[in-house]
Amino acid sequence: MSVAGLILAAGESRRMGRPKALLEYRGATFLETLIALFAPRCSPVIVALGAAADEIRARTSSEATFVVNPDYARGQTSSLQCGLRAAPPEAEGVLLTLVDHPAVLSATVDALLHGGGPLHVPRYHGRRGHPIFFSKSLIPEFLALPPDAPARDVVRRHAAETSFLDLDDPGILADIDDPEGYRALVGALR
Repeated sequence: MSVAGLILAAGESRRMGRPKALLEYRGATFLETLIALFAPRCSPVIVALGAAADEIRARTSSEATFVVNPDYARGQTSSLQCGLRAAPPEAEGVLLTLVDHPAVLSATVDALLHGGGPLHVPRYHGRRGHPIFFSKSLIPEFLALPPDAPARDVVRRHAAETSFLDLDDPGILADIDDPEGYRALVGALR
C-alpha cells in the first residue's frame, strides 16, 4: 500500500518557548526522529511548517517534502490541509502525526498501517493518541473543513468505521507541549 506520511510542525510552540520540532530526543530532533520513523513506511514524508519555518528547515538534514502553511496561525487544520494538498494522488492513505509526539514505537506505526477500515487510531490504556492513519477517501472531508475547525470533526463522523488499536505504546500519548512535559520525556530515558 502506498502511504504518504504527514508531520505537522507549523505551530508557534508558545508554551515551549522554542520550536518543538528542534527539541532533542534520543540524539536527534523531534522532527528528524519522526521523519526517520515514517520514511521506511511512507512515500513521501511531508512536513507542514509555519512558524519558524526557515529555522526548522535549515536545521533539518533528513529528506522530506517541506511545505509552508502561510496561514498556520489559523490553526492545526489549516496546516493539515496544506500538507494534504502535497500528498500524491496515488497515495492510498495518510499517516498523520504531530511533531510533539516523538516517542512512538515503530511497531505502532506498522500496526496502524495494517488495521482495517478507513481510519486507524491507536489507544494506550483506553486513551487515544497519535499517529493516526486515514484512507484517501477521507482526504476530501479534511480539505472541506473550515481552516479553523477541528480535524476531529471528520474523525467523529467516522467513529463507527474506525479501527481502534489497543497497543502497548505510551509514546502515542506523549504530547510534549511545555518545558515540564519535555523534562518528563527526557527524564524517562534515563
